[in-house]
Amino acid sequence: MALAHILRRFRAPALTAGLVAGTAALLPAGPAGAAPAATPFESYGALDVCGTTLCGEDGQPVQLRGMSTHGTQWYAQCVTDGSLDVLAGDWGADVLRVSTYVQEDGYETDPEHFTELASRIIDQATARGMYVIVDWHMLTPGDPNANTELAEQFFTDITARHGDQDNLLYEIANEPSSVSWQSIKSYAEDIVPVVRAGDPDAVVIVGTRGWSSLGVSEGSDESEIVANPVNADNIMYTFHFYAASHQDGYLSTLSRAADQLPIFVTEFGTQEYTGDGPNDFAFAQQYIDLMAEKNISWTNWNFSDDFRTGAVFEPGTCDSGSWGDPGSLKEAGTWIRDRIA
Repeated sequence: MALAHILRRFRAPALTAGLVAGTAALLPAGPAGAAPAATPFESYGALDVCGTTLCGEDGQPVQLRGMSTHGTQWYAQCVTDGSLDVLAGDWGADVLRVSTYVQEDGYETDPEHFTELASRIIDQATARGMYVIVDWHMLTPGDPNANTELAEQFFTDITARHGDQDNLLYEIANEPSSVSWQSIKSYAEDIVPVVRAGDPDAVVIVGTRGWSSLGVSEGSDESEIVANPVNADNIMYTFHFYAASHQDGYLSTLSRAADQLPIFVTEFGTQEYTGDGPNDFAFAQQYIDLMAEKNISWTNWNFSDDFRTGAVFEPGTCDSGSWGDPGSLKEAGTWIRDRIA
């Protein structure tokens, strides 16, 4: 057993104790005198990459299922104690992906504000016993190396606050595009040590070529990663899909890749790649079935009341606070809630 993993096992009880104390009033009550249901973190503990999947502290495979926030520069009002009570308690989500955009009025405009905002949401999700993916949501430009200095600052600051926790995973490049795998790999090998300096044994998730399609959207596939993986331990690779746009070729790639690489689907939707348009629930279910079969963890895009079909709530829900009202869910929201549960 690696020394870092041994040390982490000594940290885990302290965090577990904090989570037990912090979540007792948040968890749904059982029969009189019954203990509250275990949280995801209490169930699985510190996570590791084992072979091509995630494993819990007992060495058994784990499939996390949950939601991604929308960009926190636009929809922070959708991520509150009330909404997370619904997500963790009513929906039974294991994981929340916290999406900090770099550009598009995001982190680069006010690093301190967006670090504080991400930290606040991490604390709220942690209090509910959930895992958290810290998503460095670089999108435009598509080369993650354009933001290396900002990424170094962000992950240094976040791990300084939260690196002693065992419920965090770090997604260091959301959707690289128009850049080679070698360039993405080079960026990862710069940023992974920054994360490791503050959180030595956390799982790090690396974006892939072609908007995290494992290269398919740019005419490649998983073979370039298999032949030239990131030189680091406890690494996973991202795959994103939108079921109405990304069909047989993408599904086949995910199936093949998951037999060779540890994959985490950190973003997907049932509609078109814009996050809008008609839902294709039938094809999305093929992905859900494959991810269950191959133990691929996932988070759905997105936990907001954006007008697009991919947002789970009807517009106005976040202002009214009606997250628990079934009538506040869009069609895609009802569908994904049922699959998380």
